[in-house]
Amino acid sequence: MTATRERLSQAIIEAGRFLYGRGWSPATSSNYSARLTSAEVLLTVSGKHKGQLGSDDLLAVDMDGASLEPGKKPSAETLLHTQLYRWKPDIGAVLHTHSVNATVLSRLSPGDSLVFADYELQKAFQGVSTHESQVLVPVFDNDQDIERLASRVQPWLDAHPDCVGYLIRGHGLYTWGTEMTDALRQVEAFEFLFECELKMRELQRS
Repeated sequence: MTATRERLSQAIIEAGRFLYGRGWSPATSSNYSARLTSAEVLLTVSGKHKGQLGSDDLLAVDMDGASLEPGKKPSAETLLHTQLYRWKPDIGAVLHTHSVNATVLSRLSPGDSLVFADYELQKAFQGVSTHESQVLVPVFDNDQDIERLASRVQPWLDAHPDCVGYLIRGHGLYTWGTEMTDALRQVEAFEFLFECELKMRELQRS
């Protein structure tokens, strides 16, 4: 194992333990990845418990999502990871999580996006320097045809180069960063904002 793969493997394993511990990646849901080279991505193997990952639970795939390790099956959603690495060469890690708040909020949002505004914690997102801004988060309808889903995501990414994450309705969150620590920071920020938004909606109804 190369030093780079060993370092990235450990980062993914630790991310899994953290995200599972927070309840954001229950059971075998979610998938995580890190850029291994300009042409390869290190990704979690399909169907593995994210709080109990080991180095054998990761595999390398090419930018088309094809496994480079015989006998190991990548996640069905691999194309949504490689799509992001192709979109921006500075993305070094991608996290897909399945929290209750992300899932519920995505189902409560009837439109194709939701907006966060005037929250101080928006500054945790890459490129955001003030609460006096808006963070636009697209919401895509869930689809078991991942290639078709990716084809709907790409135009949004192309039109919104400052996008920091997106939701799949009734499914979960995708976010990313230059390093795994950046992606984890953004997951935490999103989860805080999801909870705030749900509480605000509850109070507004009462």
